[in-house]
Amino acid sequence: MKRSLRPPDLLALLPAVVAAMLLAACGKSAPPVAGGEPALRLLSEPQYRNVIADLFGQHVSVGGTFDPLVRTNGLLTVGAAAAHITPAGIEQYDRMARSIAAQVLSADNRDIYVPCQPKSPTAADAACAQQFFSAVGRMLYRRKPEADEVAKPVELAAAATSQFGDFYGGLETGLAAMLVSPSFLFIADRAEPDPDHKGSLQLDAYSRAARLSFFLWGSTPDDALLTAAERGELYTSSGIKSQVKRMLGSPKLVAGMRSFFNDMLAFEDIDRLEKDSIIYPVFSTAVAQDAREQTLRTLTHLLLDENADYRDIFTTRKTFMSGPLGRIYRVPVDRPDGGWMPYEFPEGDPRAGLITQVSFAALYAHPGRSSPTLRGRAMRELLLCQKIPDPPGNVDFSLFNDPNAPSRTARQRLSVHATEKSCSGCHKLTDPIGLALERIDGAGQLRTTERDVPIDTSGSLDGVKFDDAAGLGRAMRDNPAAPGCVVNRLYSYAVARTPGRAEKPLLTYFTEQFADADYRIPELLRDIATSDAMFAVSPPKVRTAAVGAQEEIPR
Repeated sequence: MKRSLRPPDLLALLPAVVAAMLLAACGKSAPPVAGGEPALRLLSEPQYRNVIADLFGQHVSVGGTFDPLVRTNGLLTVGAAAAHITPAGIEQYDRMARSIAAQVLSADNRDIYVPCQPKSPTAADAACAQQFFSAVGRMLYRRKPEADEVAKPVELAAAATSQFGDFYGGLETGLAAMLVSPSFLFIADRAEPDPDHKGSLQLDAYSRAARLSFFLWGSTPDDALLTAAERGELYTSSGIKSQVKRMLGSPKLVAGMRSFFNDMLAFEDIDRLEKDSIIYPVFSTAVAQDAREQTLRTLTHLLLDENADYRDIFTTRKTFMSGPLGRIYRVPVDRPDGGWMPYEFPEGDPRAGLITQVSFAALYAHPGRSSPTLRGRAMRELLLCQKIPDPPGNVDFSLFNDPNAPSRTARQRLSVHATEKSCSGCHKLTDPIGLALERIDGAGQLRTTERDVPIDTSGSLDGVKFDDAAGLGRAMRDNPAAPGCVVNRLYSYAVARTPGRAEKPLLTYFTEQFADADYRIPELLRDIATSDAMFAVSPPKVRTAAVGAQEEIPR
C-alpha cells in the first residue's frame, strides 16, 4: 500500500526544502580545487614595464631587450614559471637597472622618490638611505623587505658615495642592485600552514596580493593592497571582495587587460613583424605598432568602458583610427595632432571584428603574401583554444608555394592539402575559415581579386556556413568554444599555470557564470579573483629518481 505523508513528515522535510530553495536562489558554488604547487616565475616584459611605470612614472623609460619566454597553454605568463635568465639576459637586466636608477635619482626626479634629505649631498647618510630603500623595497619586492635586503643596498650606497662623493649617486648604485635582485625579477608563491586545515597549505598574504595585482592590473600591488595584506584582510572573503571591487574600479584595470590580451593574441610578435617593402610599400613599423594599439584600444573600450558582451569582439564595427593606419584601411584621418580618433566601419563593409583588423591579418600572414592556414590556425588556437598539430617534417610545400603553379588563387593551391593524408585532417580545420579572410592581403589591405581572379570567401566553421569575413565573425561569435576559451585563458593567466584535468568542473562553472552574466568580462574577472581557486595551493611533491622512471611522492 502506498504510504501518504502526514503533517509531521512534511515538517521534517521543511529544512531540506528551504535549504534547496536557498541554494537555487544563491546559485551553485564553485567546485573546490587543490591548486598548484608553489611556483617561482619570471616577470614577463609587459609586467616589468608596467611595474616600473607604476612605481616611478611613465616618464622613466625602459630600454633593452628581454630573453624570450616559452608560450605554455597559449600564454607567456604561464611559460614564465619555467623560465631562467641567461648570462646575456643578466647583462641586459643590469643595463636596464642602471638606466632606470639614474633616471629615478636624477636632479629632476629625486625629490619625488626620496622621502628625506641627506645631511650632506656629498656624504653617506645611512638613516636617509635606509628610509629610501625600505620604502622602495616594499614596492619592488611586493612585501616588507628583510633586514639584510635593506642593509645591503645601504652598504653599497655608502661605498659608492665614499668613492664618488655623491649621495644620490650612491642611492643609484643601491637601487640598481635591488632591480636585479631575484626578489624583484621573480614572482614567488610563498606558502604557509593553513591554520583551519591541518596538513594543508595556504598562500601567504603578500602572495595573495601579488596574485590579485598581476591578474587584474598586470603589475605590482599598490600601497593599499599591500596594507590590506599586512593587516591580514586578504585571508578573509570579505577582505578579498573589498579589494577586488576597488581594483576593478581602478584605471589600472585597462592596463591589466591590455597586458592579458597582448599575451593571449601573441602580439609580442608584432615587434618583429616585417613585410616586403616592394609588395607592401605602405606597411611600416609605425603601422605595425599602431595596429596592435588599435586592437588593444578596441578590446578594452568595448569590454570595459562599454561593458559589452565578450563575443562582440568578433562582430563589432567600432574601433579607433590613427594616421598610419588610415593609409592601410584607406580611411581619411583628419587629426592634426597625429592622435587617435573613434571610427566605425559602415554596414556592409568587409571589416567587422577582431579577425579583420590589421593586427590579426598582418601578423598571421607571410612577409609577401597572405596565409589562410596561419590565420585559420590562429583563430582555432588563440580564440577557440583548439590545438592544431604542427605539420610533419616531410611535407612537400612546393606545389603550394610555387608562384608559377597553374593554380592561381590560394583556395586552388590549398586544395593540394586535401589529397595529402598527412595534411588533410588539420587543414580541414584551418583552411576553410582562413580563406574567409582572403580579401585582406598580407599587409591587412582590402582586395577583391587574386591574380585577376575573384576571391571566394565562403566556407563553414564547425558546420556553420558563411559567405564572407563578416559572416565568419558571426559564426565565431556564436561558437560555444569562444567564451570557454577566454575563461580558460583568464583563469590560467590568474593562477599562472595550466589548469589540470581536475579543474575541468571549475572551468565549466566559470563558463556557466560567464553566460549568466551575459558574457561581461568584469563579472568574469570578479568571479575568478574572489574564488577559493584563485589562492589554492597544494603541497610540493618530492621527486625521486627511480631506475628507468621518475616517481612523484606527495609530501
